[in-house]
Amino acid sequence: MRLMLHIWRQKNPLDAGRMAPYTVTANVHMSFLEMLDVLNEELTAKGEDPVAFDHDCREGICGMCSCVINGEPHGPEYKVATCQTYMRSFEHGETITVEPFRAKAFPLIKGLIVDRSAFDRIMQAGGFVSASTGSAPDGNAIPVPKQDADLAMDAAACIGCGACVAACKNASAMLFVSAKVSHLNILPQGKPEKDRRVLAMVEQMDKEGFGNCTVTGSCEAVCPKCISLNFIAKMNRDYLGALLRFKPQASVAE
Repeated sequence: MRLMLHIWRQKNPLDAGRMAPYTVTANVHMSFLEMLDVLNEELTAKGEDPVAFDHDCREGICGMCSCVINGEPHGPEYKVATCQTYMRSFEHGETITVEPFRAKAFPLIKGLIVDRSAFDRIMQAGGFVSASTGSAPDGNAIPVPKQDADLAMDAAACIGCGACVAACKNASAMLFVSAKVSHLNILPQGKPEKDRRVLAMVEQMDKEGFGNCTVTGSCEAVCPKCISLNFIAKMNRDYLGALLRFKPQASVAE
């Protein structure tokens, strides 16, 4: 299949950037990133600068492959990351637009690569639990109801790709933060820091410049791991309860 690509090219954060047209021939069984690899091989052979894009596992686990394809974070395939989007989702002769995630809190580095270290700082602000070091405890020492374990696993499925931020008109990170808060707060091991954690992580989210949540549901619609809006509601309840019970003197990171 032969395709027309319109790809965002930007050399550095100070460069104005532009959409550049390319044509590429790809196999329908290729992944989207494999198609970009083919394009980059052609550009390199011509002595041109290849398209810069982020990737690592290419298995939908790491969350690095963050592109907006035809206006939709991660592309048209249902509930998958960019690396799991395949060329069979497109038609021969189709024009495909490829852009980076755009959000104030995700400053662009080059091409399709953005800096998502804001997510790391949010995790650092409250992402830990109290656990004794040494040998592993007995599996039945801390009973966890299956419903709680399943819910925590659903939240922990978040890969931190940032699609929720890219899809939100407010560039809100509430879905990401609520998943990371909830998967620790639900389990008994995370209860000791529950209040401090939610206060610290929400505070860091606001410092990073993410927008407010207006519950449009666009984040849930594009999340490759099906993180539910229910986690935002749960985090809001945890946050309000923490405000009533606890006023931290310093952040958890400190």
